[in-house]
This record gives sequence, structure tokens and C-alpha cells, in this order.
Amino acid sequence: MSLKLIIGIIAFLCIGNSPEDDTISWNENRKLTWADFKDRPNLNSGAVALTASGITFGFSIQKSGGKPVSFNTTVESLFYPDKSWYITERADSYILGHEQLHFDITELHARKFRQQINELKVSSNIRAKLNRLHTSINKASAAMQNKYDRESNHSIIKEAQLRWQKYIAAELEALEEFKSQ
Repeated sequence: MSLKLIIGIIAFLCIGNSPEDDTISWNENRKLTWADFKDRPNLNSGAVALTASGITFGFSIQKSGGKPVSFNTTVESLFYPDKSWYITERADSYILGHEQLHFDITELHARKFRQQINELKVSSNIRAKLNRLHTSINKASAAMQNKYDRESNHSIIKEAQLRWQKYIAAELEALEEFKSQ
């Protein structure tokens, strides 16, 4: 198989989404299908598919007497269909599995983010702490996504692809209590 036939890439979206954006929340019972990839393919990229996914984050801080007393957060792992694409003639279930794992890696980092948030204590600098954690988790997610593509050569190295599938499954299971609802 040629490199152009198998290669897949990922786009990281660390921006918020607007209500009119079409998104799919990560769910262990719902895997991506090619029908979810709705953007026009970039035929000049050399890639078979592009998965656009990211972690959205929001928070509110409750104050009493001007001091923070509690905070609430929302963390979501999202897939962006209108920014994701594939080349019909070159795509198959194996490549779809590679793209699903990119989305699973996004979910893994959403879980890690929720775990880190769970360990925070309310303080006068909670806003800064939350924002630093968000920046840090996005960097870690991007680094892992890149490492996954590099080590699996964008799915071409089947043994590496299988190792990554097993590794991410085990990591998701270890952080089960922090999964997306």
C-alpha cells in the first residue's frame, strides 16, 4: 500500500464551539462512521482522512464576600463533522479505526483534565489554575496525537497501530470514573 493511500492526519481544535456548530460528543457506545465526516476532502493533502476533535471547557466560580467559595466546570470531548473529511475511494474500515483512535485520545485527555480538576481546591487564583490546566492538557493531547501518528506512521505500521489501540483502551479504562457522560 502506498503512503498516500493510508496516511491520515488530525486537526486539533482548542476553541469553543458555537451552538450552531455540528458536533458529536464522545460516547463509548457510539463509534465514528464515515457518514460523520462531512467536510469536502482536501485532495492535495496526501491524506485519506482528517479527524477534527478537541476538548471544550467552561467554568463558573461562586463567590461570597468577594472570595471564591466553589466552582463548577464542564469538559467535553467533541468531534467536529463539518471540519472532518475523508476520500471515499481510499477510505476503509482500518483507516476509520485509526481516525476513531484520534477521537479516543481526545477523550483520554478530557478524562485526565477532569481528574486534575477534581484535585483542585478553591482558592483566590482558581481561575488561573483552571486556565493553566486547560492549556497544559491541550498541549499534552496534541503531543500524544502527534506521537501516535509518528509511531504508527499514520496507520501504515499495523503492529504500532495495534499497540496504540491496546494502550489507549487500557488508559481509558484506568480513568473510567472520569469518562464523558
